[in-house]
Amino acid sequence: MIIDAHTHLWNPQAGRVDGKPVIPLTGGRSDFGGELRQMMPPYMLDGRNTVEMLMANMDYARVSGCVITQEYIDGSQDSYLLECKKKYPERMKICCLYEEKPIEDGWLSRFDGVKICGSRLENKDLRVHEDIFGQAARMGKFISIDMADGDMQTDAMEELIARYPDLRIAVGHFGMVTVDGWEKQIALAKHKNVYIESGGITWLFNSEFYPYPSAIKAIRAAIAICGIDKLMWGSDYPRTMTAITYDMSKDFVEKSNDLSEEEKLKFLGENAEKFYGFGKMNVPEKIINMVE
Repeated sequence: MIIDAHTHLWNPQAGRVDGKPVIPLTGGRSDFGGELRQMMPPYMLDGRNTVEMLMANMDYARVSGCVITQEYIDGSQDSYLLECKKKYPERMKICCLYEEKPIEDGWLSRFDGVKICGSRLENKDLRVHEDIFGQAARMGKFISIDMADGDMQTDAMEELIARYPDLRIAVGHFGMVTVDGWEKQIALAKHKNVYIESGGITWLFNSEFYPYPSAIKAIRAAIAICGIDKLMWGSDYPRTMTAITYDMSKDFVEKSNDLSEEEKLKFLGENAEKFYGFGKMNVPEKIINMVE
């Protein structure tokens, strides 16, 4: 069973970057704060990044479950994600978006976790945002956080982990693995309820491209720091699909000779099943494609 710990959905996209709007266009493109960017694969024609498209990709790649995280550049997708969860309750966990203001308990109770865009916070001192950590801990939710580059926020995170030792925290983007100091983020997973997910790792090693040998080396380095039981696979769908297919985002791990079969099973699904609390799920049927 495979679980994707880092995906995105939006309908519609209505975010901001550096105070400027992000506006969906056609052909998978967006006006990204005044710059034209290929935000999605070009066949996503109408600017909508829907759950139906994601599920089709997951079925083809034989991915059983997913975690829907969020980003300021897409705008809050809370309401849409609640609709998605109603359609596919067994296959997904969803995060509401923390936007540096309180979240009502009644609203948070409808979600599985909270997404914090640590690198995009106006005040990047995580201690200032302690209330959302305490609220998530009190309500049994998890925190999904993409931290600022390197070790900028790791000391503050260590303090928060000490205050809320039972709070589940998933650190995204594999600790921003291509930036100096990334190992400090990985080392946070030495704490019992902190895990690392690899959403965006193919983006970070995009200049090297498939099959991402340096990404595999980084996974091995992370195993040496915190152990394989604390690492989870994530695709960062759909933005990374502008360069590769969804299946390729995990295929380079499945085909690697530098990871054992046990390590692959844990990384691709077993650890996420434990961390996020997924129930019993089906493994999508293998469909022979036209080039096989």
